[in-house]
Amino acid sequence: MTSELDIFVGNTTLIDEDVYRLWLDGYSVTDAVALRVRSGILEQTGATAAVLQSDTMDHYRTFHMLERLLHAPPKLLHQLIFQIPPSRQALLIERYYAFDEAFVWEVLGKKLSKGTKKDLDDISTKTGITLKSCRRQFDNFKRVFKVVEEMRGSLVDNIQQHFLLSDRLARDYAAIVFFANNRFETGKKKLQYLSFGDFAFCAELMIQNGTLGAVDSQMDDMDMDLDKEFLQDMKELKVLAADKDLLDLHKSLVCTALLGKLGVFSEMEANFKNLSRGLVNVAAKLTHNKDVRDLFVDLVEKFVEPCRSDHWPLSDVRFFLNQYSASVHSLDGFRHQALWDRYMGTLRGCLLRLYHD
Repeated sequence: MTSELDIFVGNTTLIDEDVYRLWLDGYSVTDAVALRVRSGILEQTGATAAVLQSDTMDHYRTFHMLERLLHAPPKLLHQLIFQIPPSRQALLIERYYAFDEAFVWEVLGKKLSKGTKKDLDDISTKTGITLKSCRRQFDNFKRVFKVVEEMRGSLVDNIQQHFLLSDRLARDYAAIVFFANNRFETGKKKLQYLSFGDFAFCAELMIQNGTLGAVDSQMDDMDMDLDKEFLQDMKELKVLAADKDLLDLHKSLVCTALLGKLGVFSEMEANFKNLSRGLVNVAAKLTHNKDVRDLFVDLVEKFVEPCRSDHWPLSDVRFFLNQYSASVHSLDGFRHQALWDRYMGTLRGCLLRLYHD
């Protein structure tokens, strides 16, 4: 009696997503095995503890060999050693470069240097993220920064081209790179209510309106550096707060337009000049590096906190900022309309994102 046996031989590299996550999270093989046992995998598969140990070790060896390719993702696509389907390649890359919000919050706006890396032990203890995972995330931030810092062109496009990240993750990395380059202060207590998403949203607006690339796509480091000439020119906006006649006329135009439309009209009318001076003076001070770094602190202190203390709903904040910005076009004595529009194009969006009523 003869038996027929069909045999299929393949060399596709198997990727267990759950084990990959444990490896990315920085767990040792021993800890990963314990967590897999706790998940009930032995009962689900009928495998023995020895087989599970061997399987985990095998996956970890594969991930370690893949890691050098993940440092330069296009190499993963073009190598021939590991036969990995394109969808799996994309998953490996995306998850390798994913980060924990609790971690990015601790390093956002800081220089991506050895000094910051020395703080990773403390960050690990504070956040509960393993030190190995903290190091991976920090090294990823630094690697992306180093690759794109001297490039021309769109920051997001450059990150996508060289690291093959999704659009959303590339935009997040663009924000991280932009904040690290300009050293914005994000760690003050009064900013702790904000999320990374809030800062990333503002970073995107600032890249679109406030960088060299916003006016000249051929400039070096176009999306990395704030436009120094633009920052210098914003001193001209100070006339909106310093010239009493302009300030009074601006207030009159805004109040006339918003009468009957604003629930906090009385509070707005009483505090208009303080709010306007705050917003204008923030612009006028951005010629100094320290004031650039303190931009978000100043916006919260000068606008968000006063409005919040008067219980402005977000809808009223939006009405006010729209009219406050638009009314300047009716000030005959004001000669810097284009500059104002460029400034407020960023500021209005940022303030609405920073304002949590």
